[in-house]
Amino acid sequence: MTGMSVGHSHSHSHASDPAGGSAPGDFRRRLLLVFLLTLCIVIAQAAGAWWTGSLALLTDTAHALVDASGLLLALIAGSLMLKPATTNRTWGYRRIEVIAALVQAAVLAVVGIYTAVEGVRRLFLPPEVPGTELLVFGVIGLVANVLGIVILASSRDGNFNMRAAFLEVLNDALGSFGVIVAAVIIEFTGFYRADALAGLFIAALILPRAVKLLRETTAVLMEYAPEGLDLAEVRQHLIEVDHVKDVHDLHASTVATGLPVLSAHIVVEESCFYDGHALDILQGVRQCVADHFEVSVQHSTFQLETEEVRHFAPEKHA
Repeated sequence: MTGMSVGHSHSHSHASDPAGGSAPGDFRRRLLLVFLLTLCIVIAQAAGAWWTGSLALLTDTAHALVDASGLLLALIAGSLMLKPATTNRTWGYRRIEVIAALVQAAVLAVVGIYTAVEGVRRLFLPPEVPGTELLVFGVIGLVANVLGIVILASSRDGNFNMRAAFLEVLNDALGSFGVIVAAVIIEFTGFYRADALAGLFIAALILPRAVKLLRETTAVLMEYAPEGLDLAEVRQHLIEVDHVKDVHDLHASTVATGLPVLSAHIVVEESCFYDGHALDILQGVRQCVADHFEVSVQHSTFQLETEEVRHFAPEKHA
């Protein structure tokens, strides 16, 4: 039987990341600061919601509570992500960021649906809400959220985890702004339905974000091909490499943020295993997936084989 050559590409350093892929950033200090800020918002707004009976403030409190729990999850995930890979956990805890973001998205979806239902109910039966007190608590929430945005802004694209945390604080700030607007309207016009409308506004902020995060994190956990990487196009490029006859068992997925992986079986001419072309082909397909596409795949595994090996079926034994 003709032999096979297996190549595993690592064009980056593994000194700090045995599993391969770029090492995750350490954002724990920023997450801790924003978590503490958000926890203060929860306490203040919970007192305000109890004091005023405002749906908008109650919803923003629930939103802030979800944000605080999400930030705590993000903080835990951020610590676990930095643990090194082992022989049992070959990617370390890199995927924990995706699971944390998925949990946050699911809880946000529940809060958003509840707020929408309760907001519609209060449009028909609006309770009286004190505008001045509502304004005070809205301003407290907005100031704290703006501080959180400033702290997280520069690291928001670091990974799924940080993006989810930043979006939580940003949307909570918009929710606090909605509370302030409702408070001003109630104070100067006595239009109490403004509170329910603000609650619906916050729900409209929450639900699309929750759906988007659910879709993105589910795609990673289901091991869909990375967004922006067309496997039909990848296959065509690989076939165009000199001496490559066919490509099969082509798979691509995302382990965590910034860590797409790809594997494939490359069918080559049998002579390539004797005339030295096999290594050239391996280098060519590595370069192809690293340089030619919107998503650069630095961690790829290729098996070189002949047509004979591809169609070889081992005998079944009783």
